[in-house]
Amino acid sequence: MVSKSIYYQLIFRIILIAVCALLVAFLFFKEQYILCGIFSMVFIGLSYSLVYFVNQTNRKIAYFFDAIKNEDFTLRFPEKLSVKSLEELNHSLNMLNTMIQDIYLKKQAQEQYYQEILRQADIGIFTINEKGHILYANPTVQNLLNYRPLNHVKQLKQIDPILYSLFESLEPFKSTLYSLGNERGNKELTLKCTPITIEEKKLLLVIVHDIQKELDDKETDSWVKLIRVLTHEIMNTITPITSISESILKYFKKGNELATAEEFGEIQIKNTAKGLEVIKEQGNDLMSFVQSYRTFLSVPEPDRELIQAKKFLEKVRLLLQEYTNVHNITLEVTCEPEDLELYIDEKQLTQILLNLGKNAQQAIEEQDEGSIIIKAGIDQQEKKYITVTDNGPGISTELLDEIFVPFFTTKNTGTGIGLSLSKQIMRLHGGSIRVVSNDSTTFTLSFE
Repeated sequence: MVSKSIYYQLIFRIILIAVCALLVAFLFFKEQYILCGIFSMVFIGLSYSLVYFVNQTNRKIAYFFDAIKNEDFTLRFPEKLSVKSLEELNHSLNMLNTMIQDIYLKKQAQEQYYQEILRQADIGIFTINEKGHILYANPTVQNLLNYRPLNHVKQLKQIDPILYSLFESLEPFKSTLYSLGNERGNKELTLKCTPITIEEKKLLLVIVHDIQKELDDKETDSWVKLIRVLTHEIMNTITPITSISESILKYFKKGNELATAEEFGEIQIKNTAKGLEVIKEQGNDLMSFVQSYRTFLSVPEPDRELIQAKKFLEKVRLLLQEYTNVHNITLEVTCEPEDLELYIDEKQLTQILLNLGKNAQQAIEEQDEGSIIIKAGIDQQEKKYITVTDNGPGISTELLDEIFVPFFTTKNTGTGIGLSLSKQIMRLHGGSIRVVSNDSTTFTLSFE
């Protein structure tokens, strides 16, 4: 509407100027110099009026955009003018100003809302530009690092040179565990640096999380589980010893007096000998249990070397094949890519895979069509892995949290340290072991 009014105004003024110019030319050739002079003055006036009209409109629009640029929303143009086109223009500019003001206020309120969320967040957040300037740092990260205000990445050197070395190159990095020590004690922090682009500016978004509480809770939980299992195993061993000892003691002591040699018969001697044999066996079991504990605590550092994954899995398949052939179990090994290499301690990883393979065999030996698949490959995060999958009945949800606890077992035989020992070996390799069990059970060994 506004553009049409201005358009019509311009057309009308240009037509008048053109008509006036023709009249001036006509009168000049007719030698009507007085009228020619009069219309020449009219021509100059119309031209000046057109220039003034255009400049007035341009200045008004330019002034409007300058006000918007400076976030000045108090600007208002008069809407009651003699010129209808300018009146409509002023009205439209005022409406646009109101709309932009509403958008600005909503954006500002939203920004304050998000900033408040970041300020109240339990994790530390700060952003770094390409020159190392810290553009934003929430109070949590300043509390975690015990330093404020954070303005530049070089300030991290004053906190800890090791911490500064992580950011010195201003390059993104994956999640890293970092221990920060000061007069208040040690903090276990995880740091993750991710690149982001805002308004064509490259920034680094850094997330800092204090995991000390989680570690403490996890450690306490692990101790509770371990103590529960140890107590269960020790009590199972000691209870028969105590019971048999009381029974044998009755042969040698009646009330407060010791029995005489004449009171012993052949039956008492035989029962005593059997009881002592049971005590000896239980003692040996307890010694074996303690030896298993010592084995778990004394896992040597891995002697790692590059080996061909395909050749390694073939060796494991041969070691497991005898049992699978007897129980009609299908055992398959795959490697993708075929030239995949693993930097591992071959003996220790063989021990893990044999343990997982035997567990899988025992889980599916009663099935008609048991299947075990051992696979090596590279995942989407470019991490190398080995999986062991069986189509057995799976592991119950209640047991999934317990199977890696040392000495926990659901079998009648075995020490219960196989999976916990496997977890310890993977930790020494800088990797991890995890399990998923639904219709099938898959153990995944991940390597850094």
